[in-house]
Amino acid sequence: MEFPGYNIIPEPRLSFDAFSPNAFHIHPLQGLLDFGPYSHQLMPIKTIRIAAIYPKGTRQILQAFFNEFNETHEPKERKKYLPTYTGFKNIFRSNLEFVDENICVELDGNEIIKSDSTYIKLSEELSNAIRSMGQRKQDFDVLVIYLPEAWSDGFEDKETGFNLHDYLKGTTAMQNIPTQILREGSAINYKCRCSVMWRLSIAFYVKSGGIPWKLSSIDQETAFVGLSYSTRLNTHTGQFDFTTCCSQVFDADGTGMEFIAYDATEIESRIGENPFLTRSEMRKVLSKSLQLYQRRHAGRLPKRLIVHKTSHFKPQEIDGAFDAIPESVDLELLQIIQNVPWQATQHVKYNDKWSTPGFPVNRGCYCQLDTQETLLWTQGQVKLAPGNNFYKEGKGIPSPLLIKRYAGEGGWDKNCQAILGLTKMNWNHDGIYDRLPVTLGYASVLARTIKKMNELTNKPYEFRYFM
Repeated sequence: MEFPGYNIIPEPRLSFDAFSPNAFHIHPLQGLLDFGPYSHQLMPIKTIRIAAIYPKGTRQILQAFFNEFNETHEPKERKKYLPTYTGFKNIFRSNLEFVDENICVELDGNEIIKSDSTYIKLSEELSNAIRSMGQRKQDFDVLVIYLPEAWSDGFEDKETGFNLHDYLKGTTAMQNIPTQILREGSAINYKCRCSVMWRLSIAFYVKSGGIPWKLSSIDQETAFVGLSYSTRLNTHTGQFDFTTCCSQVFDADGTGMEFIAYDATEIESRIGENPFLTRSEMRKVLSKSLQLYQRRHAGRLPKRLIVHKTSHFKPQEIDGAFDAIPESVDLELLQIIQNVPWQATQHVKYNDKWSTPGFPVNRGCYCQLDTQETLLWTQGQVKLAPGNNFYKEGKGIPSPLLIKRYAGEGGWDKNCQAILGLTKMNWNHDGIYDRLPVTLGYASVLARTIKKMNELTNKPYEFRYFM
């Protein structure tokens, strides 16, 4: 079998400081250090006020923790990737302020530990505290919920499938409260303070309304939609029989706008956990997505709309998509598959001998299988600097994504470039890339969380409430 030729897409650049014409970098953290966040002059945030819910007697722990954001931290892990953290104000051009204790809520930790059903007691106490904080949203920008390891028995319940993190995100999202959950082990006591400061600094900045970076090289008249589905609990029957369809809308530069979720009443078929919509339901969800885009762009339509999902598009879904989209908009429907048997390495020649074993391929390689299918390596080596080839996974052989096109035509270069860029747009961590584009990476987070939103209304939500 003769394989088709391959191509390599350069690592996408990110754009920082909206008012600086040359503020570009492929490294998100180095770009923040060199130029500051994208929106720091466009939408200045002078101070980010942090309120908190915490156990009695632990305020001093949180105060010491927030003091660390004013200090310099050297990396103790991922040293080829993590730059020195030089302080929140220096990097983000904003102050981080832990508000007065009168605005915060203290919980009686002993009462929670003594409870027979810890997860029920803990969730009830936190729900009451969140409702209390909802009455004073004007006094803070981000709400921190501190969870010590002493409460760990209440974090999950295997019998009911309860997950405290998802429950809290669903509860606070319903009240439009951006939250950051702090675990004692993964935040307060984690050994690499540089890593913790970078990750949480980005989170606090985004959750307060800031934009740390954008993509710099995608056609600005393109919009992306990520489709995902989740089965929700019917509170009357106790059965999981409602399918919620989530439609996430992203601008061409990869910035997440909002998403819409609603209960889909017409399901054509279900294969495993993947539901397939009827023609009318697909028309509804994409019509709502397009309306959301227009609302944010003064009624203007995109010239190109690209829809991503992980399951294939059935004929009635394709028909419903075209029903919803005007003829003036070029529509592309792409299925993106993770679990494929392909892998790849590259060999380097030294002194007339090829290296054995091989090295990871360069990120951005793509190999077209036919006119409607291609393989794209979103994992692989990235050249951060001369002599610094960084492979995020550290070990193992990179596997590609298989991309199948169900609508649209033309070459694969622009589509692969867009998907590769969107793998750099997850603001929920400090990594240089994800394997999946943000259109689908956020989908798994939303699918888990909206299961807890039984009072979900058919309205747009900002993703920052679910981070």
